[in-house]
Amino acid sequence: MSAFDVIVSGTMVAQTVRMTIPYACAALGGVLSERSGVVNIALEGTLLASALAAVAAQHATGNAIAGIVAGVTCGALVGLCHAMLVVRGRVDAIVSGIALNLVAAGGTRFLLRALYGSSSNSPSVKGFAFDDAWGIVARTVFDPFLIATIAIVAAVAWMLRRTRFGLRLRACGEDPSAAQAVGVHVVGMRTAAVALGGAVTGLGGTALAYDLHQFQAGMSGGRGFIALAAVIVSGWRPWVAASACLMFAALHALQSVLQNQTRLPSQVLAMLPFVATLGALVLVAKRRSGEMRAPAGLGKHPA
Repeated sequence: MSAFDVIVSGTMVAQTVRMTIPYACAALGGVLSERSGVVNIALEGTLLASALAAVAAQHATGNAIAGIVAGVTCGALVGLCHAMLVVRGRVDAIVSGIALNLVAAGGTRFLLRALYGSSSNSPSVKGFAFDDAWGIVARTVFDPFLIATIAIVAAVAWMLRRTRFGLRLRACGEDPSAAQAVGVHVVGMRTAAVALGGAVTGLGGTALAYDLHQFQAGMSGGRGFIALAAVIVSGWRPWVAASACLMFAALHALQSVLQNQTRLPSQVLAMLPFVATLGALVLVAKRRSGEMRAPAGLGKHPA
């Protein structure tokens, strides 16, 4: 099969869709956090921690739903920790995010060894098992994580535009002092937004682990940072962020399916998503407009 046939194959499409889910969930988590005014670079660590929590829960209980609950809860707790440090403790958001990423990277390896006697990977879990008779397209279209991700993107977009909670969240991100002056509890709103964003990111970490049917050390592989880039490229808009994630996931899938179809070194192919991310950020920096500007109160505390 030629490289072109591989690129346009159903396998490539299915792999792209599956890989989009962790990116999109992390990007939505970033949108929720940053639209409230809290910079969040802890998405990478949130994906990693929630992936291990999901695998550990399913391995212990044999129940895929228990794993999802554990992964989402873990993500919410990481988000809450970030919010407590930044919103309530007024720690610099970049410092807090880096610290949480480092804790997740080292802590997951420690827990892997403590739980399973290995610092590299966990025992395998089933995740959501589909019968082979379903076919690759049906398995992809009816993937519960895909359905949940699309629903969450729609819900977040609607919530930000159409609800009182969304209006207050955006007010906190645009001008926290003015929001506080009219009675909005900025600290509470930001804490809730970051924790909710962590929960959504935790769903992405769970999907990542279930897709590989195990936890692998460092398995987030920069997805959280690419998702953060998607947030910036999208102008902090949910649907656009999800679309940007689809593009990045397509490049990720492309480098996977072309491993044995080209003479290019695998390291060059692995660079594709990151090179595309840098290119997109450069373009956005040069073409910044009102629609794509960052929330005016991002990183600012109320007076």
